[in-house]
Amino acid sequence: MTELTDIFDTHAHYDDRAFDEDREELLASLPEQAIARVVNVGANLASCKRTVELTEKHDFIYGAIGIHPSETAELEQEGAWQSLRELYGAEKCVAVGEIGLDYYWDEPEREIQKKWFARQLNLARELGLPVIIHSRDAARDTADIMKAERAGEIGGVVHCFSYTKETARTFLDMGFFFGIGGVLTFRNARKLKEAVEYIPLERIVLETDCPYLAPVPYRGKRNSSLYLPCVAAALAEIKGIGEEDVRRTVWENSVRLYRMEGL
Repeated sequence: MTELTDIFDTHAHYDDRAFDEDREELLASLPEQAIARVVNVGANLASCKRTVELTEKHDFIYGAIGIHPSETAELEQEGAWQSLRELYGAEKCVAVGEIGLDYYWDEPEREIQKKWFARQLNLARELGLPVIIHSRDAARDTADIMKAERAGEIGGVVHCFSYTKETARTFLDMGFFFGIGGVLTFRNARKLKEAVEYIPLERIVLETDCPYLAPVPYRGKRNSSLYLPCVAAALAEIKGIGEEDVRRTVWENSVRLYRMEGL
């Protein structure tokens, strides 16, 4: 039997407290299970610092540094923006993220989210890094800000894409990738499955968002990169191609997304 291509988890949160009891044991097991590369993604200043520490400790882990929309009130504090900027000096930082808008929650207020979304987009432009976009219940405002800030020139990925194929077209026109994870395996994910059928495979990358959103048959449990083969298999079924074709293509997409050619 032909050995399958390794998997690249483009969005994980292994700094999360859900991994405190067995983090090192779990991370050590990933390369043995064909999880060859992981990008750990920051959400606030503390998690960004922990992300940098993980990249320094593990050869196969890279980092993204940014403030999640639900945490952007933190950036209103004196010195916070400068503290964030300093973290980009980390050797293995490959993206600005996750940044964006989250209207599911009422805090912080939307104007604060919009302000820091735009500022972090421009920081990514300044640094020459791609962005990881978080957008929840905020498709129109997300797209409007991305257009206003010419995000297509910056490049990146719409993480945990959950909108319709019509909205997917908007982000495709900007040249963005789409992060697809465990939700694709859920029985009630009809809208996402239609969007994934529409999105070219060359614009899809795999992600866990672990410890959240574990795929079927692990739904409701703590997620990890070890479950990504389930997502790859679901993607292969939707696209009507072999799992190896999916794995090979999304690996190449992930490398392009994070501009890691030659690494």
